[in-house]
Amino acid sequence: MEIVVLHPQLVMLGFPVGQAYLWHGRDGLTLVDTGVPGSGEQIERVIGELGYRRADLRRVLLTHCHADHVGAAAEVAGWHDVEVVAHHLDAPVIRGEAAVPPPVLSDWEQRLWDQVHSQMPAETPAPVGVDREVGDGDDIDLGGGVHAVCVAAPGHTPGSVAYYLPEPRVLFTGDTIARGHDGTVMLGVFNVDPDRATASLRRQAELDTDIACFGHGQPVIGDAATSLRAAVR
Repeated sequence: MEIVVLHPQLVMLGFPVGQAYLWHGRDGLTLVDTGVPGSGEQIERVIGELGYRRADLRRVLLTHCHADHVGAAAEVAGWHDVEVVAHHLDAPVIRGEAAVPPPVLSDWEQRLWDQVHSQMPAETPAPVGVDREVGDGDDIDLGGGVHAVCVAAPGHTPGSVAYYLPEPRVLFTGDTIARGHDGTVMLGVFNVDPDRATASLRRQAELDTDIACFGHGQPVIGDAATSLRAAVR
């Protein structure tokens, strides 16, 4: 697993497929997404390397319902009283009450889809309760004076969201936006509604973002808003 410090209070956890992010402050830890099933042990190790215990994890913010983002959510939530947060439209899938909505795939996306899923565990994510269902504009207190704003970003899934931290100007996009191996920021792939996904990209590009954290691809550190607006153009 790749571990990258993006900010004095922010670390990226890079898994073989996708990545998660750990925000740490005086009042405990917030995990954004959880990786594929079985990632809990690796997450716990990183928490320990930062000088914390897993009991210091306060909440998990899920960007959407796909297995490489919610895979270890049940495991992590089972550590103790961890609050699980997700958009109300994806919450039924995360709880195991509804099926994952299928994406609309172009020919080239189908090939990429097959390649990505060949690298993922066969294990299906265990259902997990969603303690707080959020919608657009909802505020989440991360402690220490830092707040995250839920930005509804439908299109990748119906309940895809981004989380924006205004004070440090950090944006967690989930899979609504991605970054290629060549560094190009682009619309995320495997969308259930490509038109709505494009509109969600435009909306996020309007934010005053310094650090953009994607579900796939290396983050942009420093004036990320410029890269997001270039992706729109």
